[in-house]
Amino acid sequence: MFSHVMVGANDLEVSRKFYDALLGTLGIAPGVANANRYFYRSRTGSFGITTPINGEPANHANGGTIGFNMESTEQADAFHAAGVANGGTTCEDPPGWREGSVGKLYLAYLRDPDGNKICALFRPPKA
Repeated sequence: MFSHVMVGANDLEVSRKFYDALLGTLGIAPGVANANRYFYRSRTGSFGITTPINGEPANHANGGTIGFNMESTEQADAFHAAGVANGGTTCEDPPGWREGSVGKLYLAYLRDPDGNKICALFRPPKA
């Protein structure tokens, strides 16, 4: 559905370190520099960080969340831990299972160094 996701960063190198570690847990190579941006590519899409081109400070969307698919609960926990160890902060409930209208999900939320909300989501296979 999406071709890419791009988030603003106030300190590009701080954000690069965070996302290199975070996305590295998914097997994604470190970001590739392109002017005032870094891009992370996989076979299913691209994720980018950039200093805002209008020169204004980067900020996060109230209510916005960027979700990344996980292959297991262990991968979600590693993703979350890598983010916290590299400048992110945990938010919402601790990583764990949630039961809701869409079924059982394993979720791990954190905020990146600029406050963007990130979610690791593992959906177990249907029985």
